[in-house]
Amino acid sequence: MMKIGFIGLGQMGKHIALNLLKSGAELTVIDTRADSFLEFEKRGAKTSTNLLEIVPADIIFLCLPDSNVVHKVLLGENGIIHHLRKGQIIVDFSTIKYTTTLEIAKSLEEKGVKFLDAPVSGMEARAMEGTLTVMCGGKKEVYAEMIPYLECMGTKILYMGDTGSGQLTKLINQLLFDINVAALAEVLPMSVKMGLDPENVGEVVNSGTGKSYASEFFIPRILKDSFVDGYPLKNAYKDLISAAEIGANLCIPMPVLSAATTTYQMALLKGHGEKDKGSMIAVFEDLLEVSYRS
Repeated sequence: MMKIGFIGLGQMGKHIALNLLKSGAELTVIDTRADSFLEFEKRGAKTSTNLLEIVPADIIFLCLPDSNVVHKVLLGENGIIHHLRKGQIIVDFSTIKYTTTLEIAKSLEEKGVKFLDAPVSGMEARAMEGTLTVMCGGKKEVYAEMIPYLECMGTKILYMGDTGSGQLTKLINQLLFDINVAALAEVLPMSVKMGLDPENVGEVVNSGTGKSYASEFFIPRILKDSFVDGYPLKNAYKDLISAAEIGANLCIPMPVLSAATTTYQMALLKGHGEKDKGSMIAVFEDLLEVSYRS
């Protein structure tokens, strides 16, 4: 029986890992928190807080919060690269920096380990349903080999090109989403300042040409004063840092993204980092002394 391993049982990872059980492979999951294990143990998966327990797996999947954690787990002083064998496959579902992905791929290749960067798009609900979009970068033969596993947790599986292409594609998608949320944060408080009803404005935006996935997701939650359903703002900020680095290195002007980044920075400085992106609206509500709520 094929042995697969999964590192990182966070908001998205735990659902992806559970869906991978559909593959029929023997699953071992690793996380720093033992309280994540109960559901996996009920379904016959092996669990451990010891990273090295993952090493015997034929395929190792990762879903971790940022570049630093992925780098540490794979290439760090106590990383698993020191224990991997030729022919194993690493698939990274995390959203991390393009440059970090290239470094990881190169180091693994030198060990004879295959690598696929495969960041995912979709909120927690889609991770639970197994309907994520997966963007893959790497050698096409490795991608083809992984399709049966990827189809367990996603319904749109796309091969984007060479190593790093998955991360670049995810970044493009995230940046457009990030800009949309920043625009909502800036413009919606203006409607209240001018005397318009917040709920009616939300109805118009989400049924008109101003509609976006960001507006459909965040406006109802903002109206209810709820900022806990989405990805934490402090973690989402890494996409903007990655884009700024690429823009600087390749001399790509991105003025709209730069303006949106300023909104993120103001929200972080105001202490909203633990909340989701919708919380950025508080910056402009404070400036205009209004509240965009039901």
